[in-house]
Formats: sequence, C-alpha cells, structure tokens
Amino acid sequence: MSYTIKKEEVIQYNPDELKSFNLYIYEWIDNLHFALDPKLFLNNAEEYITEAKKLFKKAGWHGDGEIQLIWIPPFMYSDYGFGELSKGFVIWHVKQESDGISWILSPDKIPFCENS
Repeated sequence: MSYTIKKEEVIQYNPDELKSFNLYIYEWIDNLHFALDPKLFLNNAEEYITEAKKLFKKAGWHGDGEIQLIWIPPFMYSDYGFGELSKGFVIWHVKQESDGISWILSPDKIPFCENS
C-alpha cells in the first residue's frame, strides 16, 4: 500500500493559472536529482510547459535548459501543515544552461527566494 498522493493529483490547476504564480530568479539550484519531468504528472504537460516558457522568457530567461517540477514539502514553512498545504506544493523550475541561473514559478511565496 502506498502512502502518497496520486500523480494525477499533484497539479490541481490549469496551465493559464501559471500566470498568477510568483516568479523568482535564484542562484543556484545545483542538485537536480529531485527535479522531475512534468510529463510524469500531466497528460497535457506541453500546455503547461509552453506557458511556463512564455513567463520565464518574459522575465529574461534565455530559453535553454529543461523545465522540471520540484516538490516543496510542508515542513519548509512554519505557517503550513493544515489543510491543502499540508501536502506541500510544486514549483516549476528551469536551470539556464548558459549561466546556471534558476528560474522558478511558484503558486505560493517562497520566503527564502524573496530577497534573492
């Protein structure tokens, strides 16, 4: 028996909602072993990836690197732990190959990115 949420429950919003996400530029996220392909979670992942690319490019991303998902566990935030956020949340991430800068779209504020 598995004690995890189903893959199809990880992303609970449509691609257009990425426009309302917080966008961060962060130096550097160097451990990508835990970054996952959105296609593992979404049947229509290309729609999400296309929207993420538009948003990242508008913010200055060069267009290189692979867009992936990273899970942020709920224990990263002292205010979280009840209700829907008890599952944590997923950020959209791409590491720009040309200089290693990470670009992030997050459905919630990431306190440790706010001052980056």
